[in-house]
Amino acid sequence: MLVAVVAVVLGAATASAQGKHFLWKVEGAGGSVAYLLGSLHVLTPEYYPLSATINQAFAASKTLVEEVDFDEMNDPVQMMNALGRAMLTDGRTLDQIVAPSTFAEVSRRAGATGLPMLALQRMKPWLVAITLMAPTLEAAGFKAELGVDKHFFDRAKAAGLQRQALETLVYQIDRFDQLSPKLQEEMLVSGMKDLDSQVGNVKEMAQQWAAGDVKSLEKALLASFEESPELYDRLLVERNRNWVPQVEACLTNKSACFVVVGAAHLVGPDGLPALLLKKGYQVTQQ
Repeated sequence: MLVAVVAVVLGAATASAQGKHFLWKVEGAGGSVAYLLGSLHVLTPEYYPLSATINQAFAASKTLVEEVDFDEMNDPVQMMNALGRAMLTDGRTLDQIVAPSTFAEVSRRAGATGLPMLALQRMKPWLVAITLMAPTLEAAGFKAELGVDKHFFDRAKAAGLQRQALETLVYQIDRFDQLSPKLQEEMLVSGMKDLDSQVGNVKEMAQQWAAGDVKSLEKALLASFEESPELYDRLLVERNRNWVPQVEACLTNKSACFVVVGAAHLVGPDGLPALLLKKGYQVTQQ
């Protein structure tokens, strides 16, 4: 299931060869334009620069719109406030709120990757699931600081480009934090089961992303939510619907926006391209 949370890219060469990218052009009345780019949240240096098509769309835009403001994430005070919601603050520890078998597997995984159990004991199950995933990706060479969203944030900031965030960090964390304890533990158990095959799965998904293979990547991304409609609604559907008016605002203002969101938000019947198409906009994959 956690494979849907993080995606990596193997390179832009495949995309160029196929003539398609994980990029959509949205056109409104009067020639207004917005671009939607699916983000790969971790990457390696060798895959830059990105394709000319993606870079040209960015160059043609006046505003960068992303899920959250990276400046907010880099602010220690705001980050501590947000992460405080992901910690156990009522005196309980992880071993007291998950099944013994779940905790035993967490301990085994933590020992294998060098993560401190003292820190994990204070985390809610959903955060433990994400934390255990990080060393696996790091070991394979994929880093969040090289993710597509961070890449364009840095470029926009350096160029003095206007930047907007679709939601706050606290709101994002609440999508997980408000899950029931049962669902949080299920997320943790599922995530640990996926860890051994995760890098291989993510690489396969990345090839699909690089080739602009929407159907295959849609199947891979959305399959992870099949067993949990609540997660699908909370992490994708609800947020996508919230974002549609913000994309429309770009089109209304006729100020070209370059919108960078997780790839899972751009696929399926509830993805942003599909929702905008239903509202009458012209939406074409680039």
